[in-house]
Amino acid sequence: MTERVHGFYEELADHYHLIFEDWDRSIDRQAAILRPLLAAEFAAHPLRILDCACGIGTQAIGLAAMGHTVVGSDLSGAAIERARKEALRRSVSIEFHVSDMTSLAEVTTGEFDAVVALDNTLPHLSARQLRQAVAAIAAKLRPDGLLMASIRDYDTIILKRPAVQEPGFYGTEGNRRIVHQVWDWTSGDRYVLHLYITAEGGEGWETHHFVAEYRCLMRDELERVLRECGFTGVRWLMPEESGFYQPMVLARLGKGGRGKTHAL
Repeated sequence: MTERVHGFYEELADHYHLIFEDWDRSIDRQAAILRPLLAAEFAAHPLRILDCACGIGTQAIGLAAMGHTVVGSDLSGAAIERARKEALRRSVSIEFHVSDMTSLAEVTTGEFDAVVALDNTLPHLSARQLRQAVAAIAAKLRPDGLLMASIRDYDTIILKRPAVQEPGFYGTEGNRRIVHQVWDWTSGDRYVLHLYITAEGGEGWETHHFVAEYRCLMRDELERVLRECGFTGVRWLMPEESGFYQPMVLARLGKGGRGKTHAL
């Protein structure tokens, strides 16, 4: 990934929980959504799961609390350090690694039943990097293993090219915050995201500004790359079906598909 994307998550790590109205409740709510989705895919329990874009642990912590064996990896060392502390605070056991999802070279443990890449991580990647990441994920899965990823609904977003996201106003008197995003469209399918977190404290209000880059990753492009890298049975779950806040893609690694890729 680019240095700008890496810097975004390094700087955001200590503040990431503030983008949620209640991060602890979000961990529990997302775990409650993921539980039946995984149960529908696997008869056995617990599973070995790699969260290859774990951030500060939003999904990894919830999955580990279900009893799954979880490994978390992320490009950002600061995010991984925060995730370790949060997992320890909640008494859940998770193995963490700093690793770019385009290689996952630092994740040396064995085959996984499932790999998750949630919260719109894949659209940080160029077309070439996306293929590298999907191939790296395939190499970590057991035969017939599951990839579960989520992205924004870019098929709709590209038609509107919104400039702002509706702000959130959270907290209670004396400890409030305003969270909003500005999207600076730099070309037809790419934008620079400006995330602002304005927090109330003892000395008034303070604004934190974080900058990242994304591209509009269309569902058909992601499907094509998944198939090129050996995945089969690709299907989408929209939010109204899954309960998750973004469209989710599920795909199984086909026989002989581990690490397979074309035209990198």
